[in-house]
Amino acid sequence: MTAAYEVRVATGEADLAACFAVRTEVFVEEQGVPESVEYDAYDAEAVHVLAVGPDGPLGTGRLLYGEAALGKTGSPEVGSLGRLAVLKAARGLGVGAALVRAIEAEAVRRGLTAVDLGAQTQALGFYERLGYVAYGPEFEDAGMPHRAMRRTLP
Repeated sequence: MTAAYEVRVATGEADLAACFAVRTEVFVEEQGVPESVEYDAYDAEAVHVLAVGPDGPLGTGRLLYGEAALGKTGSPEVGSLGRLAVLKAARGLGVGAALVRAIEAEAVRRGLTAVDLGAQTQALGFYERLGYVAYGPEFEDAGMPHRAMRRTLP
């Protein structure tokens, strides 16, 4: 697989379908997350980002902000990064980090001061390398252990 790809805000039904296809492959098929848990009402309000290579979608993630994020972050100035997924064939190419940075850029454009996320514990190191700091106790989400993390935005 080539390392050439672009990351962009998903626009239109085709991009959103590509985001959902990546999430289905990674979370539902690979990790066994029930579709009823993976897809929620926040999808309609979120900013979705999509990484696309010459052969199609590689990864996705979403940003919740404003009222949609308030229940997750407790602050209108803090966004919520979630549903970050990279296809197996694209892992190790920097796609995940590029998606996180694109989500953070969208958060800054919306005037947010920080981004929170719930990281699977096996992914803590990935997020720590991107400047996120874990806080609070471990919790279960979709049957997997997670930790809350936050990064203050520049």
